[in-house]
Order: sequence, then C-alpha cells, then structure tokens
Amino acid sequence: MSISAQPEMAPTGRADATGIAEHEQTRARYPDAGGFVEREGVRVFYEVYGGGGEPALLFLPTWEIVHSRAWKFQIPYFARRGRVVTFDRRGSGRSARPREARAYDRRATADDAVAVLDAAGVGRAVVVSWCGAGDDLILAAEHPDRVAGLVLIAPDLLLTADPAEKEGPYPFDDEPVTLDGWGKWNRRYWLRDWRGFLEFFFARTFSEPHSTKQIEDAVGWGLQTDPQTIARGFDASWPNDESTALQLCARLRCPTLVIQGSQDAVVGPERGAAVAAAIPNARLVTLEGCGHAPHLRDPVVTNIVVRDFAQAASPPL
Repeated sequence: MSISAQPEMAPTGRADATGIAEHEQTRARYPDAGGFVEREGVRVFYEVYGGGGEPALLFLPTWEIVHSRAWKFQIPYFARRGRVVTFDRRGSGRSARPREARAYDRRATADDAVAVLDAAGVGRAVVVSWCGAGDDLILAAEHPDRVAGLVLIAPDLLLTADPAEKEGPYPFDDEPVTLDGWGKWNRRYWLRDWRGFLEFFFARTFSEPHSTKQIEDAVGWGLQTDPQTIARGFDASWPNDESTALQLCARLRCPTLVIQGSQDAVVGPERGAAVAAAIPNARLVTLEGCGHAPHLRDPVVTNIVVRDFAQAASPPL
C-alpha cells in the first residue's frame, strides 16, 4: 500500500472519467484533511473531519451507486464530537474506476477501510454502514482490534427475501421481460437508461412521503458514476449470501446495532430482525415509518440512535 500526499481539497461533484470532481453542492462541514490510499494500483479517496479522540466514527460507503456524500447529515453532527472518517468506494466519487470486476470485491472494500484508518491515524473506530453487503462484517470479524462497535443500517444481507424477489423473480443478465417495478433491476436496462433506473431505485429507497429532495440528491450522485462501473461491481464477489452472511455474523464479537426502517422497500422491513438475530448480542432498533435510508430521510433520530450506541460501545465520544 502507498499513501499519496494530501491533495488540495477540491469539492466532490460531477466526476469526469478519472473520478475527479468538477463541482458540488455547498457542504455544511468541509473536511479537515484527506487524500488517497493506493492498494494494488487502485486509488481510494478519503476525508477526515473533526479533532482527535477515539474511537472515531468510520462511515463506510454503500455500493457503487453513490459516494460518501450520502453521509452528509452525519458528518457535521459527529465531527463536533470527535473524528469522522469517510471514503469513496472504488467506482464512485473521486476513487478510481478499475476495469477488472475482482477489484470491486467486497473484501477489497474492507481492506481499503483498514488502509484509510491507517492513513487517517485512527487506531479504532465505531463503524457505520448502510446497505452493507458483507464488507462491514469482514472488517469487524477479521480486524476486531480496529472496530469498537458496528452499526448496520438497512443491511443487504440475504437472510430474508428482497421485495424484488417477491415481486419477480426477474432476469438480471437477459433482456428484461418487463420495465415495470423491479423489472428494471436488469443489467441491459441499466446500460440503456441509467437515469431511468436511478429514478426508479431511489423512489423505492425513499418510500416516505415528501422525499423529493432526497430522491433528487441521490439521482444526482448516481449520475456521477456510470452503469458499466456498476455492472462490474455486481460481477465482483459479494459475501452477502445467506450461508456466508450467517457465518460472518456468528464471528462478530463487537457491540452491534441494527437499524431497520419499517417501510423499507429495498431489502424489506423483516431484514433487520433477521440480521440482529444472527449476530451475538446484537440490538435491533426499528424506525417506524422509515424507508431504506433513514440517515438521509430522518437524520435527527438516526444520529441520536447512533450517538447513544457509540457512547455505550466505547465511551467517551
């Protein structure tokens, strides 16, 4: 691994082919430091906010569809209390977009997280993930000395049927049989109409009424990558199948909190309880009326729940 010198902190906005941003919305809190880590020739962009003190909070990236701006409501709140670290997953934001599918393996993301913590000078962190697909579990299970606690928001661990599976099943690689509903979860449709998929997907993500702004933001973030990169990510190794996920869950020893929206239309409201039951001594918090992204749609209550957990998992924060 090599770590570059800290770059000029240009804002993150629409990216060119290299992933470098041209512009962005104004931020409530700008980073205090940042840079790139490089592993196996792939550069991963990270940012650090706030002062010292541990444990810090590491907000993991979700899948390649959006970058670390998805944590925009958590960063200013928690940076007032300690250190916050974020990074862009390979394939999004200012991180590189490798051409090989294996570069997007979820294990690579867990290893990127360790490299980012090292570069940020953070020994131990409370790790928060959204729609995590096993990289969060790998990080906590294989690097227990680095993870003080784990928060799983709307986990994408296939312990219950997805709404898409209940509605379909629909083909992913073949020509779509319909463009209604989850029929749009289709590689060929992504390549033809990426915006159309984003508009559908984020309308399901934010199932709460009056979510126009959240949908608009997320579609804009999704347009900063491309469907070819997303497809490579889906061809990578995902350890979120039932058998692998259960094995990883059983290995966790850190305090764990699962946050699940009762109106989650992406992984389904039953998912949180199944994941919490698979993790030793995990705690489940169900947010009534919330969809798949409570940290973006209901950030105040989500931040309070995460804060209280983090303080109990490894005080003080």
